[in-house]
Amino acid sequence: MKKPGSFSSPGGSYALSPPGSPCSDTQPDATPVALTATRLLSDSGSHPLSLAGTISAGALVESITHARQVENTEGADPLVVIVGPTASEKSALALHLAGRFGGEVVNYDSVQVYRGFDIGSGKLTPQERKGIAHHLLDVADPAEVFTAGDFSREATKVLARLRESGKLPILAGGTGLYLRSLLVGLFEGPPRSEKLRARLKDMAERRGREFLHRMLQRLDPVSASRIQPRDTQKIIRALEVRCIGRQPISTLQAAGRKGLKGFRSFKIGLNPNRSDLNRRIDARVERMFRDGLVKETRRILENQGVKATEAGRVAPLGALGYRQACAVLAGQMSEPKAIRDTQTATRQYAKRQMTWFRREDGVQWFEGFGDDPEILRRMTLWLCEAGGLSASRHAKPPRPLPMKG
Repeated sequence: MKKPGSFSSPGGSYALSPPGSPCSDTQPDATPVALTATRLLSDSGSHPLSLAGTISAGALVESITHARQVENTEGADPLVVIVGPTASEKSALALHLAGRFGGEVVNYDSVQVYRGFDIGSGKLTPQERKGIAHHLLDVADPAEVFTAGDFSREATKVLARLRESGKLPILAGGTGLYLRSLLVGLFEGPPRSEKLRARLKDMAERRGREFLHRMLQRLDPVSASRIQPRDTQKIIRALEVRCIGRQPISTLQAAGRKGLKGFRSFKIGLNPNRSDLNRRIDARVERMFRDGLVKETRRILENQGVKATEAGRVAPLGALGYRQACAVLAGQMSEPKAIRDTQTATRQYAKRQMTWFRREDGVQWFEGFGDDPEILRRMTLWLCEAGGLSASRHAKPPRPLPMKG
């Protein structure tokens, strides 16, 4: 008979927490907030993770304000990192620098990794790439979960190959968490439990997001003080780590991480005028819908065998533009309203991106867009002087592209 506070696994039965501990469901004051993963996980009848050993599968990045990259710069190879908000022409800049310095582009956009997500993600077409190799595009099926840890592992492999071939890696994208997972590193934590996550999401829907935050306050007060009550995604991960890994996520984060080694990063940032950026965002969104975003979204839904009203089953369909296109297909929103909503949400997203990227150490900021000839000239000069880079003898800058972020 299964004891309270335990769950079964193929290797036997494991105690998650003794009675009276934070994760136990046998406490005297077992209010609804005290209902934790002990009961949630035991419902599944099995779990592949033995809690007796060291947990090394899966990873998460701590969103700290002043993270420093841990790297061995002596004898390290150069790595160019482009940061900036969406629609700031990071793709055009990456192409220019790759052509100028004989490099190849490594994507760190969390939507562009998915096959079939092209128009809404601003993914360059093969023709627009002008013969410059791009990595980590179209590497995941829409039904897959592609985490920051997955990105870090795959990107590390790509960087190793580029080093062997003598190519300059140029990181370009907009997902700050992906970038930080690669440069700063990961802490070791338990893998995702989709069953536990589903139960926690159901709780949030039935009782409100604040209910999960109160649960986290009980189980991991330090993390609860750092995470906003309405940030459901981070709260769920913190609860998952606490109840599967038996340690607070804050404790694991404090243990340290292994950053990227063997490369010296040269970070360049685009900081265009806000009004100009908003105009480009609005124009870009209009162009996405005009170019067939709704049609692309319908094709993704059909390929995945889900209805527009069930789009939540395909995680990347929650991305900007795709979410609104699903609403159009579900008859919940007109296309003109979908365009306006996407424009507003994208402008807000651009502000959040800049807040994130300003926390990155060592960024050389340039006031303008990545397709501005003067900005390109100044960035090229800075990389030559600060990074000691020299132009590829055989490389020529590619021709200007249509506006894409």
